Amino acid sequence: MRVLLLVNSAASSVTGRRRVVIQKALSADHEVALAETARRGHATRLARSAASEGTDVVVVLGGDGTLNEAANGLAGTGTALAALPGGSTNVFARIIGLPDDPIEAAGQLLDALDRGAIARIGLGAVDGRYFLFHCGIGFDAAVVEQVESRGPWKRWAGHPLFIYATATTWLRRAHRRRPPMRVLDAQGETLAEGLFTIVLNADPYTYLGSRSFDLAPGIGLDEPLVAVTFPSLALHRMVPVGLRALGKGDVRDMAQTTVHAGLRDLTVTADPPMEYQVDGDHLGSAPRLRIRWAPEALRLVLP
Repeated sequence: MRVLLLVNSAASSVTGRRRVVIQKALSADHEVALAETARRGHATRLARSAASEGTDVVVVLGGDGTLNEAANGLAGTGTALAALPGGSTNVFARIIGLPDDPIEAAGQLLDALDRGAIARIGLGAVDGRYFLFHCGIGFDAAVVEQVESRGPWKRWAGHPLFIYATATTWLRRAHRRRPPMRVLDAQGETLAEGLFTIVLNADPYTYLGSRSFDLAPGIGLDEPLVAVTFPSLALHRMVPVGLRALGKGDVRDMAQTTVHAGLRDLTVTADPPMEYQVDGDHLGSAPRLRIRWAPEALRLVLP
């Protein structure tokens, strides 16, 4: 196979040694080219170029943001995406069953390539930007923006930085009284109102260390989207949800959330405009977001 190994050297788990070991392992049975990302959005252009040149598989060694960019370059093409964990959390790689060690994961990836274990999966899309596992609107997007604003600290501080950003963001936003956000179905009917919405293409939502943070277990990558809306950010409402997500891992029957499954087309409106993020990548703010499910949009190597 023709393989492009796409590396984000700035990702927290990527080292020169790991890159060399993985490249050598892939090169034993495949024709491998190497490319490194240099700036935001670069992975999308590199992946799109690889697809146009007939590359069979783009292997991404990086975090969820780099993986998301590559997926946006490959969606709708015949070139498959393969994930290797290189970030601090590696949500999508772990969702599909890969270990958190990139060299160990590379061994499983090689086995999957030998078996031809490639399947088409569905993606979510918000205003044309695809996402692999979730789109967060409101609170978590503000947290991501805080983390990204600290640049290099993300590589070294990891989870403590996210915890700090979550606490400071909550202190600024928790006491809003009027829900600024509405979630609408394809016909424009209101499904939910709240302060924070997560649209899931897969579960878990994230990981805290080795613990998964599950909101709606059992979502498959071949199923439509699930929207989880939080009407309040008050501590006495959020803490039970967090404990359930880390424990039983299913918030669908909780009074503190509104959950709708099987969504193929929805719109989120907000006044004032709400920040949003996809797969942990902050995209700005908007007063209206159209979110759709795109079935069989991407070829994915599955371990």
